[in-house]
Amino acid sequence: MKILWLINIPSPYRVDFFSELGKYCELTVLFEKFTSTERDESWSYHHFVNFTGVIMKGIPVDVDKAVCLGMIKYLKKEKYDYIVVSNIATPTGIIAIEYMKFRKIPYLLEGDGGFSKDGKGLKEAYKKHLIKGAAGYFSTSQNHDEYFITYGAKKEKIFRYPFTSLKDQDISSHIAENEEKLQLKKELGAEREKVILSVGQFIDRKGYDILFLSCKDIRPNVDIYIVGGKPTDKYISLLKELDLKNVHFVEFKSREELRNYYQMADLFVLPTREDIWGLVINEAMAHGLPVVTTEKCIAGTELIEDYENGFLIPSEDPEALAQKINEILENEDLRLKMSNNNRNKIRKYTIETMVKRHIDVFMTLKEEK
Repeated sequence: MKILWLINIPSPYRVDFFSELGKYCELTVLFEKFTSTERDESWSYHHFVNFTGVIMKGIPVDVDKAVCLGMIKYLKKEKYDYIVVSNIATPTGIIAIEYMKFRKIPYLLEGDGGFSKDGKGLKEAYKKHLIKGAAGYFSTSQNHDEYFITYGAKKEKIFRYPFTSLKDQDISSHIAENEEKLQLKKELGAEREKVILSVGQFIDRKGYDILFLSCKDIRPNVDIYIVGGKPTDKYISLLKELDLKNVHFVEFKSREELRNYYQMADLFVLPTREDIWGLVINEAMAHGLPVVTTEKCIAGTELIEDYENGFLIPSEDPEALAQKINEILENEDLRLKMSNNNRNKIRKYTIETMVKRHIDVFMTLKEEK
C-alpha cells in the first residue's frame, strides 16, 4: 500500500508516527519547512526511519508555513493508494486540495482538532469548500467531528483516531510514591509541600495569567512550576504585581528531562484559552498526574472526566481553577484514584494504537473501493 502525506513541518511526535506507520506501508511525506521558527532547537533535528521524508523548497510565509508548488508533481492519482492532507490551513495545503479537486484525485483530511464557528461569511464559505468532498476525515474527538460536519463532511466518512505523542514505552511503569517525590523536590529545588506543574509556551492563549490570579485562593505551601522557555515581560510584571514567590519558570526541557518534573508533581494544570488538542494532557496522564484544564482544551473534553481523572473548568475563571486545585491537593485518596485512572486510560493513546487505527481505516476504505 502506497501513501502520500502532506504536512507543514516534521514535528517530533509526527515523525514518530510516520516512522511507525512506515512499517506497514510505503510512505512518502512532504514537508513544507524544516522546522518552525517559534519552536525550540530540538525540533530541528530529524531522523526519518521507515518512510521517505521530503523537505520541499518553497517560499516561507509564516513561522511554520511555506508555498511549495513543487508538491504538485507528486499528486498523481495512479501513483498512490491514498493521499492524506494535514496542512489544510497553509497555502501549500490549499493549493494541493484545489488541484486534486480539479483533477478529481481522491484525498483524505486529517488534523489535530478544531473548533467550528457559525459557518457564515466568505472565509467560512471557502473553508467549507476546501473541507467538503474529501474521501474521508481523520478526527481526534467529538469536537473535531462537529468541526468537519459544520464544514460539509458526511458523518459516515469521519474516522476517529487516538491522537498522541506517546509510544507504549513512554507510559510510566510506576507512579512516584511520596518519599520519591520528596527526593525529586529537593533535587529540583521545590521548597513547598505540594507541586503544581504546567508545560507550555509562554503565550497568552495558554492562560497562565489565570493560574497566577488563582493563587490567592490556592491552599498554602504549594509550588507552581511552568516549563516552556523564557517568560514574557507581561508574566514577569504580573508576578511582581501579585507578589507571588511560589511560581517558578523553567526553560524548555526534553522529554527525558521533563520526566523528573512530572514525577515530582502532585497535579497538572493547563488553564488554556484554546487548544485544538493539547498533547501535554496526554503526557501528564502517562505520568499518573491528575489534570485540571478548561473546556477550551479538546484533549481535556475528550479525556478528562470530573472526579475520575481530573476536572474540567470554564476558561477565564481563576476562582473555579483554585477550587478544583484545592479539592485534589486536600484529598489524597481522590488524587491517587485520579492518578491511577489516568495512567490506565492513556494506554489506549499511543503511537502504536494511532498507527493501527490508520491502517485499519485504509484497509476498510480499500475494501469499499
